[in-house]
Amino acid sequence: MLRIRPVALTDLQALLTLAHAASIGLTTLPRDEELLRQRIEASVHALRPGVRRPAGETYLFVLEDLLTGGVVGCAGIQARVGGFEPFYTYEIRTTRKSSKELGFSKDVRSLHLVADHKGPTEIGTLFLHAGGRGRGAGRLLSLARFAFMAGFPERFDAEVIAEMRGVVDDHGRSPFWEAIGRHFFELDFAHADALSAADKQFIADLMPAHPIYIPMLPASAQAIIGEVHPETRPALRLLRQEGFADGGRVDIFDAGPLVRAERAAIRTIADARVGPLAAVLPAGEAEGPFIVSNDRLAFRACLGVVEVDEDGGVRVPRDVALALELRLGDPVRYAAARARPPAAR
Repeated sequence: MLRIRPVALTDLQALLTLAHAASIGLTTLPRDEELLRQRIEASVHALRPGVRRPAGETYLFVLEDLLTGGVVGCAGIQARVGGFEPFYTYEIRTTRKSSKELGFSKDVRSLHLVADHKGPTEIGTLFLHAGGRGRGAGRLLSLARFAFMAGFPERFDAEVIAEMRGVVDDHGRSPFWEAIGRHFFELDFAHADALSAADKQFIADLMPAHPIYIPMLPASAQAIIGEVHPETRPALRLLRQEGFADGGRVDIFDAGPLVRAERAAIRTIADARVGPLAAVLPAGEAEGPFIVSNDRLAFRACLGVVEVDEDGGVRVPRDVALALELRLGDPVRYAAARARPPAAR
């Protein structure tokens, strides 16, 4: 069985292995042991009791295979972007240009640098090792974050965003970066992207503040603005099923799209139900149609079968109860793992 839980310091080497397996572009999973240690320590600190509002806490979760004990994936949440270091994006704006003399009008798109100092909650750091794919692993990794948000809404902003990975070739080159960023930073894409994970001051120092007109960029750069890396398409498709929509902004390095949703309207959060554990069933299938979680800071989530009594009591298979570390009477949160297809008209 696969299970989601908060990261622990004992996961450091496993995370380092995942980081080396990840391709260029996942800056929140650095290939640096000390930086990873700091991320783990920040997540452990974020789970302290008593947090009543989002203040930039970083939560990191790992996906473990209970059969082998190995960590095969990770996913994260930043409670609020901005703060001491602004959150930078390009906002895409469209201006109507007209000439009465020529009888001609044209919509021109441009990129405007935006620095958010008190922004929304951001989900990210989603990575699944190739050896861990299947069995609903990617879906569990993504949706478990929303199950945690549903249990602790006070810790997160009312708006949730996700920056999707943009188009980068097999050699780590971004056509968008080559068209813009390289001219101002004199760094290759991978170096600048990694540097931004540790310190964003260089962006404020060097990034041009004036609008950049998209038609003036090379065709190769224009073509990928708002497009996602092929490996990211499944993740974007899942988020759209959860209610995320285009946010009108892109990443300043690779032009990957930013998508957004109101936290309370995210499907897994809006559809979630909570009931006390009333009984434990015999061990069931390895996976099931629900994402099931406990309701504690010692968070645990998995895919499983759920039966609900008339009075709202919840029954789950024994393997699910063990994975979630549940006792009779404990609250159990559950929601369908897949969105229902729209009804035929």
